[in-house]
Amino acid sequence: MTDVLLEAAIANWEPRFTVNGVDANDYARITRNLQRWDEWCAAWCAGAEEHVTLGAEALRDGRHFSAGEAFARAATYFHFGKFLFVHDHDQARAAHGRAVESLNRATPLFRPGGQRVEIAFDGSTIVGLFRPPHANGPHPTVLLIPGLDSTKDEFREIERSFLERGMATFALDGPGQGEAEWTLPIRPDWEVVGEAVLARLAQMPEVDATRVGVWGVSLGGYYAARLASSNLPIRATIALAGPYDLGASWSNLNPLTRRAFEVRSFSSTPEEAELRARDMTLDGLASKIAMPLLVIMGKKDRLFPWQDGVRLADEARGESSVVLLEDGNHGCANVVYRHRPLSADWMAQRLEIGAP
Repeated sequence: MTDVLLEAAIANWEPRFTVNGVDANDYARITRNLQRWDEWCAAWCAGAEEHVTLGAEALRDGRHFSAGEAFARAATYFHFGKFLFVHDHDQARAAHGRAVESLNRATPLFRPGGQRVEIAFDGSTIVGLFRPPHANGPHPTVLLIPGLDSTKDEFREIERSFLERGMATFALDGPGQGEAEWTLPIRPDWEVVGEAVLARLAQMPEVDATRVGVWGVSLGGYYAARLASSNLPIRATIALAGPYDLGASWSNLNPLTRRAFEVRSFSSTPEEAELRARDMTLDGLASKIAMPLLVIMGKKDRLFPWQDGVRLADEARGESSVVLLEDGNHGCANVVYRHRPLSADWMAQRLEIGAP
């Protein structure tokens, strides 16, 4: 009998995995023999441990850069093992712990380097990874916001796009995400989260707090738009594949995604989760966006209709533009070459980055 959950995972996520650090051969090898969704997390964790071993060997031999790459890849694999594996708390929590350990081992070995930043928030802690470019600071900085099932663990290639153009990056696990998903539920009012994060960034001498941009993907695109609609000191915003109204798209979400939202919003029932999803709307807020806004949507997105992006850009009262990608899936991971360089160039211009 076909496992519909496993089938949905394999059918939907290969492009996203392979453009965010998973080797395509590993993806095929790890998934080809899976029979049930219950096997998913363990299989990805086993694959991750192979890269932990490679990292440890490289570190022992003094090959620090290679060690960092291997540990970062391991963190990504651990993350993708548990990213939607919410029905088994113990397996998911163990995989999460290994992802955090692996990324922490990788961070000081990155080139350019990285720094773990912890921010007190709502009785708990949210965590980000700050990476400045090689040049002397303070640097214009881009806040990178994950979605419902993504975390800072899968953002190395996204960071690279901005770093290579002279911008620092701050990849954040906010409420309901990554390191905060166990203690802080998903919340719609991300301007509160943004206020705490921007206050912390302003204290860092490496950050030019007058030149901060925001990039968000999927549900993170909604969060990015919420920040843009506030009075926070944000110069420019990129919303990639985000919903205008999550509740309106609820029926489009696959069972894995709906269940993940239920768990990470700390909802008691599917019905409560749907009610919480309806709180996540830009109605009445999009018109408050006055700073530059770039919206990117795929016309083959099966979760959020591309018309959501057009509506967001139309309602914004500042400079706004929409990039519609004919073959783009959710997150446009299958056509990343069409939007990732473009996004980084667009942000560099708005943050006034000179030619290198």
